[in-house]
Amino acid sequence: MKKILVTGGDGRFATELKKIRTKHKFIYLNKNELDVLKDYSILKAINKYKPQAILHLAALSRPMNVHIQKIFDSINLNIIGTCNVVNACIKKKIKIIYFSTSYIYPGKKGNYKETDGVHPWNNYGWSKLGGESAVQMYKNSLIIRACMTEKPFVHKEAYVNVKSNFIFHNDLAKMFLKITNKKGVFNLGGEPQTVFNFAKKNKFNVKKKYSKGEMPLNLDMNLKKIKKYL
Repeated sequence: MKKILVTGGDGRFATELKKIRTKHKFIYLNKNELDVLKDYSILKAINKYKPQAILHLAALSRPMNVHIQKIFDSINLNIIGTCNVVNACIKKKIKIIYFSTSYIYPGKKGNYKETDGVHPWNNYGWSKLGGESAVQMYKNSLIIRACMTEKPFVHKEAYVNVKSNFIFHNDLAKMFLKITNKKGVFNLGGEPQTVFNFAKKNKFNVKKKYSKGEMPLNLDMNLKKIKKYL
């Protein structure tokens, strides 16, 4: 059994992960128990629980405009906070598992492989890539580039002309548990389809919406690598 410390332990994905039986022992800590902006808080938690790895989920995500309106918070939580966790893992010689995002890809051609070049199209993507850059420098790491959302679909409208890999948190959690022992970068998500087609399977009254430049049209990732382990 592997003991894994989880930052952002009261977040949306962590909540779904808690519901799944697994061979690992996940220790879910909230901000009051482990503050990623405080080095001593991270090290204190590691010394207390003695994990073999940290699953780093603590981050600032939605709404997307918060990364424009509150750039300071975006940089602090998603970049500096991640750097702090990486440094602690290096110091304690333990693995870090980092949840990045499909938004680090440009969204122009689609079918992005893990080895393709990255160029975020919004501030959220840049903030997550900033954190990922630190993780990439430490080889005892697993990076998940995910495209996930809550169930049921939370929005009233969905893009008809934007292709992505949306998948619900609980389904992605099952996929993630297949590769916790791996290292490197993995794309995780559902089969490529338009956001509208994904949404209408779960929310029949969702309305059509068209991106007119606010989102790239081809955000879908290539999932060939992860399928080897499913």
